[in-house]
Amino acid sequence: MPGRPRDPELERRLSAAAWSLLQSQGYDALKLSEVAARADAHRTDVYRRWSGKAQLVVDVLAEHLPPVSDPDTGSLRSDLRAIVEDFAASWSSSWIDGLMGLMADLHRDPDAELAFRKMAEGRGVPLRTAIARAVERGELGGPPELSLVADLVEGPLMHRRMLGRQPLTPEYLDTLAAVAHGVLTGTAVAP
Repeated sequence: MPGRPRDPELERRLSAAAWSLLQSQGYDALKLSEVAARADAHRTDVYRRWSGKAQLVVDVLAEHLPPVSDPDTGSLRSDLRAIVEDFAASWSSSWIDGLMGLMADLHRDPDAELAFRKMAEGRGVPLRTAIARAVERGELGGPPELSLVADLVEGPLMHRRMLGRQPLTPEYLDTLAAVAHGVLTGTAVAP
C-alpha cells in the first residue's frame, strides 16, 4: 500500500520555517522541533522528509540561496566579476556563520554530503559555462581544470567569511575577479 501523497504546501512551510530559523539562529542552534513548530507541523513531518538537520539544510539552501547568474558579456574578466558577485551574495548571508557545523555534519551523513555536492555543482554551472565561452573566444589557450577554477573563485570568499569574518566589499570582489582572470589567462593582475 503506498504511503500518503506529498503535501507541497506543508513542504513549503517547512522549508520557509527552516530558512527563517537558519538565518536568525544559525545552523548550530537550528532544532528540527522548532522548524516543525514554526511551520505548524509535527516533528514527524520533518523526519518523514529529511534524514536529519544536515539534509534539511542542504535542501533549504538549494531552494533559498540567491541564484548565480550566467553572464555573457563577451569578456571572461567581466563574466568572472559578475559570477564572483553572485557567489559573494551567498557567502554574505547570515546563515554562513554556521557553515562549519554543517560541514562537520556532512562528513557524518553521506546522503546529505552528496546532496550538498550536487547543489554546489549546480551553482557552479555558470562559471563552467563562462570558461567554455572564453575558450571558444580564444581568451584561454585551452580548458582549465574546472574544479580548480571553482576553488580559485569561491575558496577566497569562503576563507574570508568563515575564518576572518571579513566583509566581501566590491573592491575585494574586483580584485578576486582580476586575480582569477590573471591566473586563468597567465597575464599580470591589475584590479
